Amino acid sequence: MSSGVPSEAELRELRRRVVNLYDGVTFLMLVGIAVLIVYSIELGSLASPGAQQSFGYAVALMFLMSAVIVHLVDRTYRVWPLGRRFRPTPPGPVTPHAQARFLAILVFVIGAAAIAYVLGGLIA
Repeated sequence: MSSGVPSEAELRELRRRVVNLYDGVTFLMLVGIAVLIVYSIELGSLASPGAQQSFGYAVALMFLMSAVIVHLVDRTYRVWPLGRRFRPTPPGPVTPHAQARFLAILVFVIGAAAIAYVLGGLIA
């Protein structure tokens, strides 16, 4: 009768199955991203009706699939299936210097987005 603790062979089998699942999902996501890249290239001119929306959907799906891949890789290394675990270092305290740096970066990103929007309007 088993005490509820899996044997070493069962642990290896479980780890292999989980890693195969992660590999399969990652492969499918990479294939999906490749299909969306080809679809985006085949759209042609973004000035045609519906092309901008289709391009936006394709880019959004590519980002979503990339986020899933990053999540899987992160999860694989943070909590190895049925095995070792490690804890990341806790975040540091929030200081006025960190807040000022965050606001400076935020202002820069908003400014760059505004400039890109204006240039996009002038070019199109």
